[in-house]
Amino acid sequence: MILYHTSTIEIKQPDLLHSRPRLDFGRGFYLTSLRNQAERYGERFTRRGEMAVLNTFMFDETSSAFTRKIFSAYDGEWLDFVTACRKDLSHEAYDVIEGGIADDQVFDTIDLYFSGIYTREQALNQLQYKKPNHQVCITSQFVLDNFLHFQSSEIL
Repeated sequence: MILYHTSTIEIKQPDLLHSRPRLDFGRGFYLTSLRNQAERYGERFTRRGEMAVLNTFMFDETSSAFTRKIFSAYDGEWLDFVTACRKDLSHEAYDVIEGGIADDQVFDTIDLYFSGIYTREQALNQLQYKKPNHQVCITSQFVLDNFLHFQSSEIL
């Protein structure tokens, strides 16, 4: 599977030391299979006057040497998982997690849920109309070192 990661630098060998907590799927190295999504993310850097670098990787997803969780929809399981990760709470751990991003529109719903304005049912009702985009979070350095292979980089 071809995956993309946009940064301000070329990243030939990702590491978890530079990852941040409290993201959708917790601490990890985030990528997407959608090139246009990665290019749009790069606009965040160029608007700030920084260089945007699109890094391309090949991911060997067929191995049984790691655990993987795929969220195919914005559903209750996804909401519970993202809630736990964003609050930095304990949750079931996977080496690779794949699913939709809590983008601005989705995060607005999650924020209303976090603050208690939306019930779980109201949040899920709002989320069912959102088309999931795509992210892959690799939470294991072992997987990064052995199954994610740098291909190229280009300045956007």
